[in-house]
Amino acid sequence: MLKNRYAMLNKPKVYEKTEALFWEDEYISKQMLRNHLTPDFDGASRNMSFINQSVQWIKTILPPVENEALLDIGCGPGIYTELFTEAGYQVTGIDSSKRSIDYAKRNAENKKMDITYLNQNYLNMDLPTKFDLITMIYCDYGVLSKEERKKLVKKIYDHLKPNGTFLLDVFSIEKYDCFQEQQVWEYSERNGFWAKELYLCLNKNIKYPKHITLEQVTIITEQDLKTYHLWMTYFTVESLAQEFLENGFKNYKLFSDVKGTPYDKRSETLALIVEK
Repeated sequence: MLKNRYAMLNKPKVYEKTEALFWEDEYISKQMLRNHLTPDFDGASRNMSFINQSVQWIKTILPPVENEALLDIGCGPGIYTELFTEAGYQVTGIDSSKRSIDYAKRNAENKKMDITYLNQNYLNMDLPTKFDLITMIYCDYGVLSKEERKKLVKKIYDHLKPNGTFLLDVFSIEKYDCFQEQQVWEYSERNGFWAKELYLCLNKNIKYPKHITLEQVTIITEQDLKTYHLWMTYFTVESLAQEFLENGFKNYKLFSDVKGTPYDKRSETLALIVEK
């Protein structure tokens, strides 16, 4: 408990991890799944209108007839993977959340969809299959530290077929510039997002150099105190492209988002298609 209090009061080192992982918490993972499945909510997943437009654009620019084998990294409960399957791809989804993967498996079975789901850390993936197309959608790439991103880029490169393609999106410097440092207390009597019982929540937004931010969440209940770190790195076009070009990728295409909006430097997101 004393260690957790210290973590709450001090500014963490860049990408410092906490002992508690919110996606492994039985209660919080249930709330995350509910947010994923709320059609008009842009929290855990984008809203369904955006997702449908995104899949339509992806199957147009990277058609399944030429990119049949698709791996979706951070697939969550399978919203994109099911639409990719309906579009004609042969889909594999991977995610570290057991609750989300269990839901995705049940849903695919009920709908008689042939989708392969894997519950594992994608930083350590070593799959027997090579893919024509790998996707990582909703800015999950920026959650990783520089060292973790380098490891993931190599994993993606190794899991792509020759001339295979990787599609991702990230938050841009525009969004970093809008990030406000603040400290806010919240109170929940019961059934809040972070705990079933009564709790206090301290939200601290901290801005770091090199376009990095931290949303530090500390949950205080009568029995416990837990701190969660939500890190994010934001990118310029050059800094994002460099992470792939210096690791063997070639020929990138740039957009404002994963539904194909033409690039605008004022956009808060960037989307990149890179070729092996």
